[in-house]
Amino acid sequence: MARKLLRRFIPSAHAIKSNPALHFLGDLLHDPNLFHLNRHSVSVAFFVGIFVAFIPLPGQMPIAALLALLLHCNLPISVALVWISNPLTMPAIFFSTYQLGRWLLELPPVQVSLELSWHWLMHEFSLIWKPLLVGSLLSGLVFGVMGYVVMQLFWRWTVVKSWQRRKLRRRSSPPKPDR
Repeated sequence: MARKLLRRFIPSAHAIKSNPALHFLGDLLHDPNLFHLNRHSVSVAFFVGIFVAFIPLPGQMPIAALLALLLHCNLPISVALVWISNPLTMPAIFFSTYQLGRWLLELPPVQVSLELSWHWLMHEFSLIWKPLLVGSLLSGLVFGVMGYVVMQLFWRWTVVKSWQRRKLRRRSSPPKPDR
């Protein structure tokens, strides 16, 4: 059931392998776990995608794809889950991770005016990068592990439910006559 649900939303292995923009990866895309939907591959992909979503760096999708290649987990799910941090959720996520990092490092709050300019990035960002990175890495680890565990439990639950339904069907169906 979990497999059927996930197959609806992720692209096929053939569609990804035949993408001309990805030909530079060569044989790396031929690892079967990159596209198989099994409990291990999907659970690790959830960890990778959620962890990378909390990293405050540009290029989260290539980072998730690289980690999926290295950890041999489901590539489409890893890349899709980084969109947890999208332009709508990013301010709240990174403000929360900054506050967590500031609290962990026991730093006083810093009044920073947010402005998207090179000057701001070079001067003001230097005041907040340590707590932001510490909070982001810790949050990514915690929520990534939670995603991994939830996926493991969900997968196990769907398998048990499937076996129970199959057992009920066998009990309720009439016995087959012997020949």
